[in-house]
Amino acid sequence: MAVAGSHHLRQRDFVHLADIKPRSNAYIAWEHRRHRQAHWLVECAAEFMGVFFYVFAGVGSTASFILSGTAQLNGLGSLFQIGTAYAFGILFAIVVCAPTSGGHFNPAMTIAHLIFKRVTPAKALRYIVAQVLGAYVACLLVYVQWRDLIMEVIEILEAAGKLDAVMFTANGPAGIFAIYATPGVSLGRIFLNEFVCDFLIGLVIWACLDPTNFSAPPAAGPWIISFAYAVVVWGYSPVTAPSQPVATNAARDVGARLMALTIWGMPAGGGSYAAIAALTNIPATLLAVAFYEFVLADSSRVTAFEKYMSLTSLVLPVVTPIHADFLAGHLAHEEHSQGVIREASASPNLDEKSHEQIIERV
Repeated sequence: MAVAGSHHLRQRDFVHLADIKPRSNAYIAWEHRRHRQAHWLVECAAEFMGVFFYVFAGVGSTASFILSGTAQLNGLGSLFQIGTAYAFGILFAIVVCAPTSGGHFNPAMTIAHLIFKRVTPAKALRYIVAQVLGAYVACLLVYVQWRDLIMEVIEILEAAGKLDAVMFTANGPAGIFAIYATPGVSLGRIFLNEFVCDFLIGLVIWACLDPTNFSAPPAAGPWIISFAYAVVVWGYSPVTAPSQPVATNAARDVGARLMALTIWGMPAGGGSYAAIAALTNIPATLLAVAFYEFVLADSSRVTAFEKYMSLTSLVLPVVTPIHADFLAGHLAHEEHSQGVIREASASPNLDEKSHEQIIERV
């Protein structure tokens, strides 16, 4: 058992995969380095892959929708398909990559964690760079995979004399990747649409991270967050353009914009709308986090049933049992990966300090 008082999660024994699965000496050596010198690298790789997952899924689906109309291949895509693709991409990102990095996958979420002192400034900067790079690489791969049909559509538009008018719009080839506003639509209305959607998504995400939220157990969180994004795409993408999702994420927008600039140059920049798409989600998300923390969150939250049970003088839980198990499991992983011995230490102060560092990371 860890030193008494070092943390308040229930103490229990865990079976670690490393204790029952044979591993080669080379793998053991890599894990030793990974959990120390290279830990920042694997965390950044997880953030990169998380953003890659959902951008690859969503942009690929957008490509089929935009290109099918121009190439007279109707039926290859729809707004519903795009929203579903983004939802499943986010689901895959959280399930596959979040256990390694914490699953920010969004500069706004990283900044929120920085404000609440859950990450250091250096780590936040690394995460944001990895996130933008993930979106950039995902868009490049989508471009390569769809290039033949993209070039065919460009030729069709050029032959019809429509290329210059359509290319850098929501329905043009560049619109597969970078988001463009529909000409004539009020930028103020687009900003409002983006802000409200991002605020609601941020609220849902922060609610799923709340260990006292008995309606969002850890296993349900990825699904809840994924469908929050899908609802926004299904309901509010047409405000910007019929074929384009709202931006919702600075990493997705900036990475895709940089990719479009790489392929087509400055005309792909997006003008004034680019700033709205890239930056709106940050203040909207931070406001959502503040609203949840100061209005909706309650460290003493209990269910109506638990309030009834309190009449019998039973101790009320602050953290739901399933969240306690979830956090305890993460703590055990951190202890094991850092070589913290879960026995009484000969140096209690050192052991307690180690636990404090681990809990901060969890």
